Amino acid sequence: MSTQIRKAVIYVEWQDRAREPKQIDVQYNPTEFTLDKQVTLGEVGIPGLDAPVQQFVRGNAEKLTLDLFFDTTEHGMGAGAVGVNTETDKVYQLLKIEPERHAPPVLTFVWNDQFPGSTIGGAPGNVAGAAAKAVSGAAMGLAASVADTAVAATGSLGAAALGIAGPALGNQRRNGFRCVLESIKQKFTLFSPDGVPLRATLTVTLREYKTLNDQLEQLNLSSPDRTHAHVLAQSESLSQVAFRYYERCGDWRAVADQNAIDDPRRLTIGRVLEIPKLP
Repeated sequence: MSTQIRKAVIYVEWQDRAREPKQIDVQYNPTEFTLDKQVTLGEVGIPGLDAPVQQFVRGNAEKLTLDLFFDTTEHGMGAGAVGVNTETDKVYQLLKIEPERHAPPVLTFVWNDQFPGSTIGGAPGNVAGAAAKAVSGAAMGLAASVADTAVAATGSLGAAALGIAGPALGNQRRNGFRCVLESIKQKFTLFSPDGVPLRATLTVTLREYKTLNDQLEQLNLSSPDRTHAHVLAQSESLSQVAFRYYERCGDWRAVADQNAIDDPRRLTIGRVLEIPKLP
């Protein structure tokens, strides 16, 4: 029984919806590809410390680099040979400016639903996602069981460090790579006697493309200068809640005062807390 090969596809978002092609199937799947994602960090130098404090500034656009192979020798190599540029130009044109957009088109590279990044936050419905969810659940259970010990040993900071895993990342998962074509290097390696190119390898670099609205919806950022609502989970302390929204567990008193909590050790699971903005 033969296995059907799924071809990688580049979907093209033309501004002019009548323009073709809207889908470019690669002739041969790449044997490998590289994803490169970096962030910009700023360093805050403080006299007397062994190393500067690292401050996150912003993320940088991710890059996907791959080689695409094309060959048209199956149509013959003599008179009447079909040039491989009939295939490579479909990709090369994606660097050209579309008159209606005043820029090249936006693209999406898709191969299958297991594209790197598809299990961020523990995507349901696959082995990796289930494993991540199981590990996450076990870690949360462990944190709850040792929370009291941590508080006794290291205070509220220790509890916050054990109990906080950070905001959910699931809305940042992906099944493809939305991008623009940044660069293309065309290498032609076989020609007909008449000089018609018959074989080529394209080295393609795709740069991540996200609009401002896309990023704001995905990140769902929390900020200490805004008011939030928070539902108390089992074994969750006010120090943990303060650390999540303020990144400082010592600000738990602001949460307690806002919600008229006299005893922070007696909290009701499921209670909705109003998280005030800090002055």
